[in-house]
Amino acid sequence: MTSLTIVRRIKARPSIVFDALTTPEGIACWWGPDDGPVLLAETDVRVGGRYRVRFRMLDGTEHESSGEYFEIVRPERLAMSWGWAGGEETRRSHEVGWNGALDKLERHFLASLERSSL
Repeated sequence: MTSLTIVRRIKARPSIVFDALTTPEGIACWWGPDDGPVLLAETDVRVGGRYRVRFRMLDGTEHESSGEYFEIVRPERLAMSWGWAGGEETRRSHEVGWNGALDKLERHFLASLERSSL
């Protein structure tokens, strides 16, 4: 199994970030490396539970990923597996994709913060 670790500090309450990572509504706001839509988000947030996310990229391609939850300590820690449906791609593409998605998650929280300041 290939491992990839990305550390990102996000300026939002841990409970809000946790919900963005574990609820279909939260996932729909940020999953995927560009601004394409999330088409499907299913979560069963419990140890041994699974999730599945399908999204469309701006170039029209669709991708699906899924995994299993290994550890859940709300809102401090979430450990899960992750893989592409239909096979794995390279570690580099995962790194680019996850960084793009996390950039989108940060923009989502920044926009939410700006709206609440109005």
